[in-house]
Amino acid sequence: MILSWNTTKRCNLYCKHCYRDSDEHPQENELTLEEGMKLIDGIQATGIFKILILSGGEPLLREDLEDLVSYAKSKGLIPVLGTNGTLLNLERAKSLKASGLAAVGVSLDSVRAVSHDGFRQTPGAFKQAIEGIKNAKAVGLRVQINPTLTRDNVGELEQLVQMSVELGAGAMHPFFLVEAGRGKCITENALSDQEYFDALNEILKLQTQYDIELKPTCAPQFMSLAKQLDMLMRFTRGCLAGISYCCILPDGVVHVCPYLPIVAGDVREKSFDLIWKNSEVFKALREASNYEGNCGNCSDQSICGGCRARAFYKNGHYLAEDPMSRYCFQQDGGKA
Repeated sequence: MILSWNTTKRCNLYCKHCYRDSDEHPQENELTLEEGMKLIDGIQATGIFKILILSGGEPLLREDLEDLVSYAKSKGLIPVLGTNGTLLNLERAKSLKASGLAAVGVSLDSVRAVSHDGFRQTPGAFKQAIEGIKNAKAVGLRVQINPTLTRDNVGELEQLVQMSVELGAGAMHPFFLVEAGRGKCITENALSDQEYFDALNEILKLQTQYDIELKPTCAPQFMSLAKQLDMLMRFTRGCLAGISYCCILPDGVVHVCPYLPIVAGDVREKSFDLIWKNSEVFKALREASNYEGNCGNCSDQSICGGCRARAFYKNGHYLAEDPMSRYCFQQDGGKA
């Protein structure tokens, strides 16, 4: 069970696709250290969440990040970091490791500096991210590399895997672009249906060739394909939103996922464990009969679920069918 907390909206980069529309300006109304600790208490009280992803914006801009890591660790959670890596110098890596941080996920979108820097709209971001990864490895932190796939870099998939292996990463989780936040401004870079499924096939093929964990993210149909290929996966479901995953915004509002602006509650008004248990939004997502269209009729609904964010942006309702279901492995005789 995984929970993502966007600890701040502030960021030192201005990435083209940012779902949180983050920038360098100081933000108001973000959860304080004390409120963050209360949130962590609520997470612990559920009795089910294990991994707490501290992300942003850029979480390394929070001066109290080590305090949050230490407190989460003391409550039996596994704190990990989602970062662009540019601010992860050796001193900070040592401090976070000493506080109890278990791993870092670093965004790295290309094997070419010019492409990564262009996507992140910051010269030198690639070099600094690589240095951040090496610093994390130097202090014994597990590293996961997270590229966001678009038409500009999908042709680099195997090269990205090779680079991840060379950097000593334990996993590479390719994120498929969701047109949320600033991602709405680069819709022309999103993969077509065919490109989407071709990429899924390639990722699963690469998984058989490389000794590194590869998991398509925001692409739940990979579970159906893995099933058809008789691949053993440690994952149980493609879209986890509301079932074994959700997101906390910087101001404490609870969303189904980082890409889907459906409010399930507010931790300033109610403890997180009560929101997780009683939210009508979460209850609806946990009932298979509520899913609509192809996703509701699919025999792989329990292992896929369809992307709830894409369903929302395409159809206006988070329980609607994933637009990719028109072309997925359970439709059209499995042509995808």
